[in-house]
Amino acid sequence: MLITKKLPINTDKFAQKDQILTITGANWQDYQNFDSEEYPGYRVSYWNGEITIVSPGRNHERIAEVINRLIIAYCEKFDILDFPFRQTRLKADRQAGKEPDLAYAFNTDKDLPDLVVEVIFSSGNIDTLKASYQMIGISELWVWQNNQITFYSLDKNNYIVVECSKLLNSLSARYFVGFINRGFIDSPSLIKKDFLRTL
Repeated sequence: MLITKKLPINTDKFAQKDQILTITGANWQDYQNFDSEEYPGYRVSYWNGEITIVSPGRNHERIAEVINRLIIAYCEKFDILDFPFRQTRLKADRQAGKEPDLAYAFNTDKDLPDLVVEVIFSSGNIDTLKASYQMIGISELWVWQNNQITFYSLDKNNYIVVECSKLLNSLSARYFVGFINRGFIDSPSLIKKDFLRTL
């Protein structure tokens, strides 16, 4: 675990929580020096002179995995080609860098994903998150936080909240979140079966 690993505390106590380290006064080259392969499992981002390193906790990863399985199941049911990016580093050169929890291009492979999904268990700054992905040029952003999921669609360089995804256009946030939140107690396989049955 990133922050608690060498501290004299019980690290098991924090196993289900995200661990976050923020480095201020950083520049773009400092961010570039973080090689993703040397920090497996961490999400490293850059915005406005700050590098943020997140070590996702168990619940974070479980919710992200449920979302991933449901998106793939949706694509299979409706014959949508998907091209996963997972935590590929996405950049707006020298301005913003993000490693999302999940990311996908649809129908054709592209240099940038169409959809990015972020799971937030900590007190993340939604405005900073949106500003980063706006600058990178991601057309749709989904953010799960506090047992809710919000769909944002990029419209004239600003994100607006939408009830239904424009990429997966019969999928509403209200419907989707009920399945996601079962991830705390149910197997993703069971959730996926129920999701497909009720689509």
